[in-house]
Formats: sequence, C-alpha cells, structure tokens
Amino acid sequence: MHLTQVSLLSEKYPTREKYPFTLDFLWQTRSIPFETPITFFIGENGTGKSTLLKAITRRCGVYIWANSENRRYQFNRFEDKLHHCLEITWANEPVPGAFFASEHFQFFAECLDDWAVSDPGSLKYFGGQSLLTQSHGQSLMSYFGSQFRRKGLFFLDEPETALSPTRQLELLRLLIEAGQAGQAQFIIATHSPILMSCPGAAIYSFDTAPLQKVAYEDTEHYRVYKAFMANPGKFTA
Repeated sequence: MHLTQVSLLSEKYPTREKYPFTLDFLWQTRSIPFETPITFFIGENGTGKSTLLKAITRRCGVYIWANSENRRYQFNRFEDKLHHCLEITWANEPVPGAFFASEHFQFFAECLDDWAVSDPGSLKYFGGQSLLTQSHGQSLMSYFGSQFRRKGLFFLDEPETALSPTRQLELLRLLIEAGQAGQAQFIIATHSPILMSCPGAAIYSFDTAPLQKVAYEDTEHYRVYKAFMANPGKFTA
C-alpha cells in the first residue's frame, strides 16, 4: 500500500453553495481508509466520485493530462478547490503515479506522437507503435499494460469506456496481477460490474452520505445486471 488514508477537512471548505461543496458526502465523511491494493468508487452520475478522484489525484501530486484549450462557457471557480481541503497519509513516502480518463487520453496520445518525432524509442512502452494508429480499445490496453508494470499510484476514471466485455476482463486481470505484485495501487471510479468483481477490492458507494463500503453483491450494478440477465424481456416489454 502506498496511500493509506485521505482525510476530508470540511473546516477548510470555501463555500456550501457551489459545486462540489454542495455534495452531502463531503460534509458527512471525515476520512477514507485505503486498505487494499484496489479501491472502487461507485455511484450514480453526479454523485461526485470522479470529482473526488481528481481531487485526490491532484493532492497526491499526480499530473492530469488535459487540453487547456478546451474551456466551458460557464466557469465554476470552486471546482478546482477541493484538493486543497484534503489531507493525504502515505504508508512510507510519496510515490509516482498516473491519472487516466477517456476524455484526456486523446490529448496524451497526441503528445506521445509529438515526443516520438525526436525520440522514436518512447513508443516501445506502448506496443511499439503510435496509440493513434491502434483501435481505441487496443490503444487503451497498450497504455494500461505499459503503465501497470511499474511501481506507483494509479487513478482511473471509468476506464471501461470503449472497452468490450472481453477487454474489460483483460483489464481486470491486469489489475489483479499488478495489485498482487505489490508495486501498484489503484483507485478507480467505475460503472462496470466486471471490474467491481475484483477479488478483495474495496468498494465505496457515493450513493450514501457518509461514504460507505458495500459488498459486490449489494451494489445496484450487480443487482440490475443479474436481474436483467435472468429475464431480459421484463425490462424491454
């Protein structure tokens, strides 16, 4: 384990009127322990799991690849303040890490191609070819396969995006192998019941305040998929 706990310091929150500080779990959760190599953040859209994931990423000093030219019409000046209100507890010392989100991956792949112009060897870490020349699913698996071989703290925001069920199982095997090797630790926001099935992983539900651990079989994702597979016609009638 590299990261052992994140404390949420509500006394430092600058407001309660603007997102993300309107989220109830931020006010009712004091700390989140990390006791397993793989931790999942789950919940409905808008519950704040990706927001907290990014805030922890920044607080841990991990860079988030993003194209700064993409800007929204309305800017929320409080949206990037949450990481200042977190306290990080390391097992020993800070470790390097990486952040993945599908919306940022294209920008990273373009930067990698630019680097390869002067250093073609940089592509050897990603299957020996440009990520842009591979299918989206193949490029993601090339990226994951290269990253998870090293020691570090990895933050993944819905990594199942664009992955088929077979590819998700492949990613699940990568996560299990890397976690068992003792070098890598993962914090993952996801909607994938395939990834959530990871043996021994901790699952935190953002559908409750304060945040609570839930068993895999008690997640809505598991229950909905199980019910659907048992009787698809019931949901489509």
